[in-house]
Formats: sequence, structure tokens, C-alpha cells
Amino acid sequence: MSRKTARLTVDHLAELADPVRSCLFWELTPVDRARLDHEERIAEKESWLSAVLRDWGSCGRVVRLDGRTVGHIVYAPAARLPGAASLPTAPGSPDAIIAATAWIDPAFRRGGLGRLLVQAMAADLVERGHTAIEAYGDMRGKTVGCVLPAEFLGSVGFKTQRAHPTTPRMRMELRTALSWKDEVELALEKVWGVVRPTHKATRPIGSVRVASGD
Repeated sequence: MSRKTARLTVDHLAELADPVRSCLFWELTPVDRARLDHEERIAEKESWLSAVLRDWGSCGRVVRLDGRTVGHIVYAPAARLPGAASLPTAPGSPDAIIAATAWIDPAFRRGGLGRLLVQAMAADLVERGHTAIEAYGDMRGKTVGCVLPAEFLGSVGFKTQRAHPTTPRMRMELRTALSWKDEVELALEKVWGVVRPTHKATRPIGSVRVASGD
């Protein structure tokens, strides 16, 4: 089965299941979300993604199996995610990009696709010069309101930045997370066909290069 990651585009949203494609937990405040019906939510999600892609650049990744989109992850600067302000451990650190949410088709969970998406996100942000990612986790063990389980975030490299009984804020340091170097490079080899250098000199994770047209 062929699997690859790609940059999230508006076209990919139509391939995602509801309520994922219409979730605006992060993109709007609770008051603004409540004013919209289902179709308006979908249109607003597409408008948000188009604006961020235009003004900031890539803000998500999808994972595709044999040409079918089966999962995604969304990330952006905090200013682009006003819904986060309602969480008890907000605001995030000023130097961090926020990993808002991720989703994998239930039929393909527990197969490493969530980790692959996080690796692709990390590689993209390292390439663009960012130094840290933060995410808000849910301690109840399931995705609630598009907030990811804290257990999942911990399993893919995030550490607690600000503790909370239900919604801790968690952080991944990209410049110092050297253990990620081999994992990210391996993911890139599998997904984009990047070849590792043969020399064994240690180099920082910030030197990872993503092939164009991903």
C-alpha cells in the first residue's frame, strides 16, 4: 500500500469526513462559530485555509494511501487560531507555532500515520526556520472539540509546558530535539525519496531539507 504526505490544500478538505471538514474550533471564537450553520462552517473553513496559505504559507499536511486522503494535521501561528484563547492554558509561547488538530480515518489508526504527520509538520517548520511547536492536549484520552489527546502528543515527542488537569499545553523544541533527526530523515526518505548523506558527521535538525513539490 502506497502512503505519502502532501501539503494540505482546499481540495483536500472535501475528502475529509464530517465533522472534521467543518470543525472551526481553532479557526473562530466560540461566539463566531455559533452563528454558522453546517454549510457556512465548511465555507468558512475553506476561506480560512485559503487565507493562511496565501499570507503565511503551508499550514497543514495530509497523509494519502493509494491516492486517498485518510488523515491530516493543521498548524499555524497563534494569531491565526483565535479559538485557542478559550483554553485554560492559553496563550502559547510567542516563539511557537501551534499544532491545532489532527485526524486519521478510524480504519487506518494505530498504524503510525499520526506520527508520520507530526514528522512531516516538524520537517516543514524546521525548513522554514521555526524553533518550536506547541499543542493543547486533552487528558481525557480522546479528541474533544478538535483538541488532541495529551497521551498522543506525548508519544510523538511533545513535553508538558504548562500543566493542567484537563488541558495541558505541550511543547516540542525543534532545534534541540536531536532524537528527531533520524526519525524525520527516515520519514523523508520514505515519503519523498530523500537520500541521506553517507558521512556520519552530526548535523542539527534544522539542516533537514524537504524535496520540492511535496
